[in-house]
Amino acid sequence: MSDTQTPAGTPGAASSDAPSTATAAGNASSAAASSGRSFLPKSTLLRHLLVLVLCAVGAVALLELTEPGTNAQISSVAYYAIAAGGLTLLTGLNGQISLGHGALMAVGAYTTALLLDVDEGEPLPLPLIFLIAVAATALVGALVGVAAARLHGPYLAGATLALAVGVPGLTLYFKETLGGEQGINVRIERAPDWFDEAINAISGENGSQTKWLAYISVACLLLTYFLLANLMRSRMGRTWRAVRDQEVAAELAGISLGAWRILAFVVSAAAAGLAGAVLAIVVRLAAPGSFLPVLSLSLLTAVVIGGLGSLFGALLGSALLVFLPRWASDIGRDSFDIASAQASQAAYVVYGLLLVAVMLFAPAGLVGTVRLALLRRRAARATARAGGR
Repeated sequence: MSDTQTPAGTPGAASSDAPSTATAAGNASSAAASSGRSFLPKSTLLRHLLVLVLCAVGAVALLELTEPGTNAQISSVAYYAIAAGGLTLLTGLNGQISLGHGALMAVGAYTTALLLDVDEGEPLPLPLIFLIAVAATALVGALVGVAAARLHGPYLAGATLALAVGVPGLTLYFKETLGGEQGINVRIERAPDWFDEAINAISGENGSQTKWLAYISVACLLLTYFLLANLMRSRMGRTWRAVRDQEVAAELAGISLGAWRILAFVVSAAAAGLAGAVLAIVVRLAAPGSFLPVLSLSLLTAVVIGGLGSLFGALLGSALLVFLPRWASDIGRDSFDIASAQASQAAYVVYGLLLVAVMLFAPAGLVGTVRLALLRRRAARATARAGGR
């Protein structure tokens, strides 16, 4: 099932060399079909299930081969990547710019913290708490999406930025419930016995609390990306692309632009709510200082660096967001004898320089640039084969 389709009426469709291009594309596709190199299932769902299983196996190996400190960093990558994946769907697929996803993460985090803060009895099961946090954030996203559906470009960015600025202030206004500047300490129970037994059977080690939280984070990441990947490849994804690329044609085809924009915002907000819930249990704190506007800007930066519209790009950008500043800080402190405070500040300068370099030399993002290069190479080979015949 193809991600992109050439809209009718585009200049390329009416050009004089369109028949030769179509012939070359047909020859290339027939050659690829006759080569028999693809062993993947034809069904998109089955392909994604296969990728999910392979990624799960790789994640287990990664978590078992790394130390607890790296496990904690992987947990951070997971909740950043979950939010960035939802933002990729909203911005890269539907064309809506959001600078308020940090505030949506705050909704999920505070919902999780409140549901786990139980003095009497046992709290609800963690999966149910995550579902409630996702539902609450999706509801907020629907309310924001109704207003956002009428805005475009810088007006939409400004409105969502106001959300990012205003939501942390609500925690100070309702400080008796939300803890004010100190926030709410998140109570998370220790890893269950079956987890210790499973880890002992896999690696022969005991399952620590850090590793337990890392497994929860990675599981949420894999499930979210599996669902988002299927949405992006489905009829809904094609409709979102039509709304982004051809508004007039989509409206003439009977597509309600506002409704589909609101739906995209709801799905993206749900992903941000799950990211906030994961952040709450990993950091074990839901505080306004964790959800400042810089978080929303960091998420958008990660999506842009990785490549708009690509879930793998969102994951790559999130990994750079976590590992690159710390790596640059270690280099500055150890190799150049810079003080720790100055090295930590210089690390974000390195991240900013990387963003500028990507915008100059890879405007489609890291993944997008590689993908375009591969497409050009395949097109050149198809043209060469067609010319040889």
